[in-house]
Amino acid sequence: MIDALISGKLYGTPQERTASTGNPFIALKLRATAGDGASLFVNVIAFAPDTCAALMALGDGDSVALAGTLTPKAWIDREGEARPSLDMVAHACLSAYHVTRKRKAMKAPNEPHTDAGRPATVEKC
Repeated sequence: MIDALISGKLYGTPQERTASTGNPFIALKLRATAGDGASLFVNVIAFAPDTCAALMALGDGDSVALAGTLTPKAWIDREGEARPSLDMVAHACLSAYHVTRKRKAMKAPNEPHTDAGRPATVEKC
């Protein structure tokens, strides 16, 4: 297994499932772009409750970055060619939604703001 950080867009919506042990998990597909411009699909599962909640807040086509353990695999297509595939067990998730929410939480409640959302400059007398 490889510790990895990958980013891409969700392909479909995340699905909540239950393992045979009764523990819930999330399964999804991620389309990541390889260095040569080709797309590579990553089969992702997540067990951590906070990661599952973060992934369930996303939908088809949303951009996301995932950290976790990666296992490279291969499959044979209809033409008989070997195609690469990756399986990931995600431990952490970060999306544009989460970044925006964290930025808003970090702003001081009494801090003046401009229309652009940046802090206004305060001149001292």
